Amino acid sequence: MSSLHITDLEAAINWWRARKPSPDGVSLPPELRALAEVYALMVYHHENDWPPARLSLEAVDALYAWYASTPDSPCIAICSTAQGDGICKGCGRTFDEVRDWPMLDPFEKRAVWRRIQLEASAWRFNRYAERAQEREAEQLPLVPGAAS
Repeated sequence: MSSLHITDLEAAINWWRARKPSPDGVSLPPELRALAEVYALMVYHHENDWPPARLSLEAVDALYAWYASTPDSPCIAICSTAQGDGICKGCGRTFDEVRDWPMLDPFEKRAVWRRIQLEASAWRFNRYAERAQEREAEQLPLVPGAAS
């Protein structure tokens, strides 16, 4: 069952705050007001997850706008599930998650993203991230033989 995790709600709130800051430090635009209401309820009830069915239409619209700004898939084009692995070494998703990705709703996709980020065992989070940092530090071109 899909749900909204509080960390995603916080990310959406911060995304909206950057786009529509309060003009007076007190008032909130409608998108932030809708998300803040959900956040207040989650904190009050000590909930880390919130069922999407309990979200107002305004909150769903605000969340989908934020979601559209995030990467859809964790794929790094090195899919070891095609070679028979149960969990992809590249992105960390299971075979079923890779296969069903186009049919998952945004809340289900974000749950997978949270899991693979917490595990941080996929190449996406170590080997290739380290190489990108090394290239950045050394200011090397991303493509061998390319000019900087």
